[in-house]
Amino acid sequence: MTLRKDRFATDADIEIKGAYGPEDRPADWNPERDLGAPGAYPYTRGVQATMYRGRLWTMRQYAGFGTAAESNRRYHYLLSQGNKGLSVAFDLPTQMGRDSDHAMAHGEVGRVGVAIDSIEDMRVLLDGLPLDQISTSMTINATAATLLALYVAVADERGLARSSLRGTIQNDILKEYIARGTYIYPPAGSMRLITDTFTFCHREVPKWNTVSISGYHIREAGADAVQEVAFTLADGITYVDTALSAGLDVDDFAPRLSFFFNVHNNFLEEVAKFRAARRMWARIMKERFGAQNPKSLLLRFHSQTAGVTLQAQQPLVNVCRVTLQALAAVLGGTQSLHTNSYDEALGLPTEDAVRIALRTQQVVAHESGVADFIDPLAGSYAVESLTDEIEAGARAYIDKIDELGGVIEAIEQGYMQREIQRRAYEHQRAVEKGERVVVGVNEFQIDEEAPVEIGKVDPGLERAQVERVAALRRRRDQAETDRALTALADAAAGSDNLVPAILGAVKALATVGEVADVLRERFGEYEPAYTM
Repeated sequence: MTLRKDRFATDADIEIKGAYGPEDRPADWNPERDLGAPGAYPYTRGVQATMYRGRLWTMRQYAGFGTAAESNRRYHYLLSQGNKGLSVAFDLPTQMGRDSDHAMAHGEVGRVGVAIDSIEDMRVLLDGLPLDQISTSMTINATAATLLALYVAVADERGLARSSLRGTIQNDILKEYIARGTYIYPPAGSMRLITDTFTFCHREVPKWNTVSISGYHIREAGADAVQEVAFTLADGITYVDTALSAGLDVDDFAPRLSFFFNVHNNFLEEVAKFRAARRMWARIMKERFGAQNPKSLLLRFHSQTAGVTLQAQQPLVNVCRVTLQALAAVLGGTQSLHTNSYDEALGLPTEDAVRIALRTQQVVAHESGVADFIDPLAGSYAVESLTDEIEAGARAYIDKIDELGGVIEAIEQGYMQREIQRRAYEHQRAVEKGERVVVGVNEFQIDEEAPVEIGKVDPGLERAQVERVAALRRRRDQAETDRALTALADAAAGSDNLVPAILGAVKALATVGEVADVLRERFGEYEPAYTM
């Protein structure tokens, strides 16, 4: 019989057999050792014994644009529609430690996220939100400690116990060096900020996830599923090593580590990817780091459907892609999920598009029936084979990174960047040659498409935000602000934990940019040795 392809393979180029059976299991395969029970080591089948039969995943919608007031209105809308947690997007100036009135911020204020310059903005952003009842995720890296300090400062003003606060800061600077580029300081200074945050939160904000080790942006840059797992876990190993070198005990901080993964269209590969990552991390923490607390072994992860798979052509087809990806995340055992809006390839998501994205999760949760099963694909010959293949490929990458001297040395040599570029090029070449079908792009096109409403940010919001920063500088007690910034500079020059000093600075009305400038003066700015 003639087959429609000469060769069948996953997106990570793992060859697919036509049918899988018992012969595809290794002779030494041991279900008890390699799978275990749900909620039990090595957690291949999930981090909770009951999974979604006990509680559904947290449904988040990543949002943030314009000023704090604009974003606050969107958050209240999302909560009213059934969202269970917030996920905050910050604009590029905030991510890069530049205030809205800085020359380099012009044209970028409030564009790809919300502009947060000071505690006054954070008060508005969080106005009316029950911080002791919701979980808040903040996608922020180089300035993560400062944004966490702003969040804590607002909670302090409200009289909320820090121990009641739940959420996550991404705080993953290594993937910025690898794939995304929103870094400020060289690795030494960045890693100090991260370990100081680990220590502060362990003592003061114990329910906060202090880092979300992110494969999402690595995948968006062009990595395949195997590379996403490998490079993400390698980053995790580096954070653990750094915290141990700073004198922390592994079981003091590892239970608050979390992960963030992408979800693409290759359905079974994505499910297997999550299962492989969970098993690998449990074994790494137990065998490499000697963790004793079972919670230190858990790979708990947030997932987001793949922005890079969204197409501007026939954008409503993106609803199908997002649904497929959401289902893969759920069958893969995610702890929280963001579903992209169908119009994101065109502009800022509209409220209608956001509602459909959230409803997609709700339909999967309440109508598909899959949440009633615990790891229903376990034991599938195909899924278990893919899980093993992804693990083997990821382990080979981690071994290579160890051989190069670790992640930071591999970054400086451009190893991971080159590997990602290679796979991105191979993918794009396959699309352009028609070897990989993208519906509506290189096959099944239509001549005319109905116009789609595109969300836009009012340019006047930038002018208002710039004036807001200027007004803050005029009315604050400058002497008090200067004293707090000097205390931060002194802490940076010594070995004191930086987070309390940052907290003191933001409470004294120092801006995000001013805090970043103090640390720039001490740590310098990163200049990559390898350029793409």
